[in-house]
Amino acid sequence: MPTPEFILSLREKIGHDALWLPGVKAVVHRQDGALLLVKRADNGRWTLPAGIMEPGEEPAATAVREVLEETGVVVAVERLAGIGTTDPLTYPNGDRAQYLDVVFSCRYLSGEARVNDDENTEVAWFSDAERPPLPPKHQRAVDWARDRDPSARFLS
Repeated sequence: MPTPEFILSLREKIGHDALWLPGVKAVVHRQDGALLLVKRADNGRWTLPAGIMEPGEEPAATAVREVLEETGVVVAVERLAGIGTTDPLTYPNGDRAQYLDVVFSCRYLSGEARVNDDENTEVAWFSDAERPPLPPKHQRAVDWARDRDPSARFLS
């Protein structure tokens, strides 16, 4: 999905200045324990499906929407795994942002994993033994979601 309209409107006013935005990461697992990952078109890294919350959208609904938009997979959100922040980043066009990182543990329901948008070049399920390395904040999200303690994680 392209950049949401509300962000384009903000960018018209502030240019490339840093934006603080709400985002979600979805840690999607199948019954066999495999993890759903996407390979980003902008930097070639394997990551979790993730995205920006639309104004007024509930965080869990964002997770479900983003996974479907990016991968063609339908999921159910099982629980909030944790809340943190991402590192500040600069996009290739010069836009700067940092995200409130709302992490959900999600269960696969249906659908064939496939590239379903222009944000990613590959989509695949990985066992732990086959999984490529993830950026640190994505690995943190996986660790939070896989922790057997059902409490959400918060950093202080």
